[in-house]
Amino acid sequence: MNQFPQSLQEAVSQAKIATKNAIADGYNRLQVELVIPEIPLQAQALAKEFAELFEEFGSGVKVMFADTGAAMLAKRDWGEISFQVTDMGSRFTPIESQVSDTDEVFILACPSSVEVERVEKLCNLAGDRPVILLIPQLEDVAIVGIGYAARQLRDRFINTLYSCYYIRPLESASILRCHPHPWQIWLEKEEGYELGMELTTKPMGEELDRLLVKLTTPEGEENSNNNVPRKKSGMLGNLQKFLRALSQ
Repeated sequence: MNQFPQSLQEAVSQAKIATKNAIADGYNRLQVELVIPEIPLQAQALAKEFAELFEEFGSGVKVMFADTGAAMLAKRDWGEISFQVTDMGSRFTPIESQVSDTDEVFILACPSSVEVERVEKLCNLAGDRPVILLIPQLEDVAIVGIGYAARQLRDRFINTLYSCYYIRPLESASILRCHPHPWQIWLEKEEGYELGMELTTKPMGEELDRLLVKLTTPEGEENSNNNVPRKKSGMLGNLQKFLRALSQ
């Protein structure tokens, strides 16, 4: 059984291992989701960590940012590197021009709903080559989107993405998915976390609320507002320290 990470750096380490294992198991459209405040601001540092995870491919690793400015900033900050850095294209530069036959692995840093069409095209162009969506911001598209076009997008593309790693701290609980393990709800205790339950699908919305109430309500007690989990510090207590370390 996997263990719940005690810090954000442990979560990143888990995510890298889960990504490697998922690729070895044949998955090639991957999401690494750290649903934690402020983490998208550290997309550059995390992208470098994941690019170095595939150092055996050398220049076959391509890190892609949402825009040219972010890509140029990363190139400046990283200095001499063995992998490629570019952007996801624009209205003037089609995504097709950003993909070559020598590319082996694509790492997309913090893609959002704005880039979703380009991300979909890239995944199609990549074929069997791994595409890793690192801390993607696509939940609005997958959940909030309504209408025929949104349903088509979910069926055609969003549902083909595989969450090899997902962590989302809640109030006194957390959701964790670490390939090859199933989705899990962990409950925060006085010291550390305890596994509450495992699920075959991602818990969301009202189902998640119901499961949390069930897990945190003592037997024989009525469900009430007093039983709603209260927020504790937990692993988020290390958030600022972790972000400072990434920024150095």
